[in-house]
Amino acid sequence: MKRQGLLNAPLAMLIAELGHTDTFVIADAGLPIPPSVPRIDLALRPGLPGFLEVFDTLVDELCLEGVTLASELGEASPELHDRLATRLDALDAREKVPLTRTRVAHEAFKRLLPEARFVVRTGECTPFANVVLRSGVPF
Repeated sequence: MKRQGLLNAPLAMLIAELGHTDTFVIADAGLPIPPSVPRIDLALRPGLPGFLEVFDTLVDELCLEGVTLASELGEASPELHDRLATRLDALDAREKVPLTRTRVAHEAFKRLLPEARFVVRTGECTPFANVVLRSGVPF
């Protein structure tokens, strides 16, 4: 058994299969996920697990080069927005290449979902608590 890190075997396998520029999504409980996109459903009840704890766990597992957020996040959920921005600043310091940060309207965000390798659904019930993460390389 692993001592630390991600214990969810199906999710660990999907992350291990990511290649450079592949994308995946960490989603709130309400994001409509296309049936064609594999879903890892972690939601247990409203708020559990939360978006940020899932984000923190997953970004520790891989290299990132980009993130895409809904432009509505800052206005609709300023506390979550600020906490996520702090984490993204820390990732910038960790990665060899600064993260590309993109903001799109929520409707455009939803149109990105079919291109994702998978979606991780959380129990988060904060509006617009979704992010597309683009895989980088460690070299």
